[in-house]
Amino acid sequence: MNIDREYIIKLYEIYKGILTEKEKSYFEYYYFEDYSLNEIADLYKVSKAYTSKYLNKINKKLLKYEDTMHIDSKKCMILDCLKEITDKKLRDKIEELL
Repeated sequence: MNIDREYIIKLYEIYKGILTEKEKSYFEYYYFEDYSLNEIADLYKVSKAYTSKYLNKINKKLLKYEDTMHIDSKKCMILDCLKEITDKKLRDKIEELL
């Protein structure tokens, strides 16, 4: 699965609250700590193949959450609309809510 790294991290930040602790741990080691698949596999005493499959499963889950709830896409649409608002005070309040 070839997913844009920045996009999947953005989805993680949105949906991490509904992932398990194990899923968060694997994701964070790989994407934030830059552990290799081998290093994560060694840490959890599993195979490299299992680690890869598990990370793919987490990524698919994040994509499914976004496909269902559209939080990121709605946020992007709101940000686009904000560009048209000339009242800085109002724009700042809306951005703060996001």
